[in-house]
Amino acid sequence: MTTSPTTAPTAEFPLPRAAGCPFDPPPRLRELQDEAPLARVRLWDGSTPWLVTRYADQRTLLADPRLSSDVTRPGYPAAAPRRDTGGNSIGFILMDDPEHARLRRMVTAPFAIRRVEAMRPAVQRIVDEQIDAMLAGPQPADLVEAFALPVPSLVICELLGVPYADHDFFQENSRSLVRRTTSAQERSASFEALHEYLDDLISRKLAQPQDDLLSELAARVPRGELSRGDAAGIGVLLLVAGHETTANMIALGTLALLDHPDQLAVLRDGDDPKAAARAVEELLRYLNITHGGRRRVALADIEIAGQVIRAGEGVIMANDIGNRDPEAFPDPDRLDLGRDARRHVAFGFGVHQCLGQPLARLELQVVYGTLYRRVPTLRVAADRDSLRFKHDGVIYGVYELPVSW
Repeated sequence: MTTSPTTAPTAEFPLPRAAGCPFDPPPRLRELQDEAPLARVRLWDGSTPWLVTRYADQRTLLADPRLSSDVTRPGYPAAAPRRDTGGNSIGFILMDDPEHARLRRMVTAPFAIRRVEAMRPAVQRIVDEQIDAMLAGPQPADLVEAFALPVPSLVICELLGVPYADHDFFQENSRSLVRRTTSAQERSASFEALHEYLDDLISRKLAQPQDDLLSELAARVPRGELSRGDAAGIGVLLLVAGHETTANMIALGTLALLDHPDQLAVLRDGDDPKAAARAVEELLRYLNITHGGRRRVALADIEIAGQVIRAGEGVIMANDIGNRDPEAFPDPDRLDLGRDARRHVAFGFGVHQCLGQPLARLELQVVYGTLYRRVPTLRVAADRDSLRFKHDGVIYGVYELPVSW
C-alpha cells in the first residue's frame, strides 16, 4: 500500500474534454480510472488533492463521515477563489453535521417525493405554456432562453414564493456564482446581492406570510430556530440550485437526444409511460452537468484504493467518470434510454446528496416526456462547431441552443 502524501500530481484539474466530444468526460479521466483510480491532481491555487475516479470508491467515500464538506476547513479543494467572510455563508450544502442536518431538516418536507409529485400538474402547465410561447415566437429560437431556463425558474419561484418578474436579476447573479472564472470579489458581490434580495423577501413574508417555502423559513426566525441571515442564505442556495442545474440539464439533454435520434424516438414515438423516468436517470448518468466533482477534506486518515488519504488532505470525487465506470454500468459511453441507471451519482451520495433531486426528476420527466412529442420536428438550427459549451463553469451545459421545427 502506498502511503506517501507527496505523490506527484498527474494533471491539472479540471481536465479538458476532447474536441468534438461535448458529452463525454475528459479522456484523461478514463486513463486514470484504468491506471490510477486514486491520484493527485493540481488545482488553480497549487494545492494537490486526491482525485477519485472509480464509482465504488466514490460511493464509499461519499458515505464516510471522516470526510468533511465544510468549505472553510484548511485543505478543502475549492473550485475557485473564495473571499474570506469569516465563516460559511453559503448554506448547509457546505456544512457538516450536526448543523448541516439541523438546517437541512427545515427544508426537507417541501422536497419529499409525495409533495413534489403533487406539483406535477403545475409543472406540466408551466412546460406547456412555455412550449406554446416558443412555438408562437420567431424561428430559430434559443431553447435555453425560450424554454430551458424559464421552466425551472418558474417552478422554483412558485415553490419558494419568489416573484418571477425578478428573474433577470437572480439569473444573472446566479450565473456569476457558478462561473469558475468569476473573481472572488465578483462572486462575493453576486452572493451579497442575492442574499440582500432574499433577506428582503424574508422580511415581507414575516409581515405577510403566504403558502410558500420562504414563508415557512421566515416563521422560524421569531421562534429563534433560524436567524434572518441563515434563512436568507438557505433561500439563496435553493433559488440558485433550483434553476441553474435543471436548466442546463434540459438544454444539454435535448442536444444529446437530437444527436442520438434512435434514443430520441424512444421518448417521441413510444407508448411506455415509464420511458421518461428511465430517460431522466440515463441522461443524468450520461451527461453529469455537475462536472467539477464532489469535494471534501479528510478529518482523519482513510485507507482506500491502495492509498492512504491523510487528515487535512483534499479529495475530489469525479462523478462524471464515476458514472462512466464499466464496473458499474456496462458499455458506459453509450446513451441507452432502456438502461436502469438509477444507481448513478449525479446527485451525489450519502447525507449530502442533493436535497432537490425529487423536484429535478419531476421537472425533467415532464420536459422530456412532453417537448419532443409536441415538437416532433425539433432540430438544431446552427452548425455544431459554433455551439459554446460551459467549460468555464461548475455547472456544465450549453450557452445557447438555436432550434427550429
